[in-house]
Amino acid sequence: MENFGKAYKLCSRKTIDRLFKEGKQLRAFPLTVYYLETEFVEKVPFQVVLSAPKRLYKHAHDRNYVKRLMKEVLRREKQPLEDLLNESGKQLALFIIYANKEILTYPELEKCVRKLVVKLLTELKNEG
Repeated sequence: MENFGKAYKLCSRKTIDRLFKEGKQLRAFPLTVYYLETEFVEKVPFQVVLSAPKRLYKHAHDRNYVKRLMKEVLRREKQPLEDLLNESGKQLALFIIYANKEILTYPELEKCVRKLVVKLLTELKNEG
């Protein structure tokens, strides 16, 4: 099922701080993801924060558009990641940063997110 509700949103400030201190990082231009295995109250395989930096996008409508686009692409590409995490019983905290001055089109961003998910899956499989 391709839903991406409120339960998938990472809100815990403590978890976000831990994510940057203890988490690992992967890049698939123009995306950078920080990830950390953790436990949530919600029964979701992962929770995510999507970010488009203010220094790259001065206008809020541009930042919101980029985040909305990333959320939609992630909603459609999350199934392999969910399957792996459900299989292993893990939960991940993710922080995805979009770092490109140009706003990519939906198909271009879809390729980038797909590449990022594949990298993340291989890292998780290698970790055990």
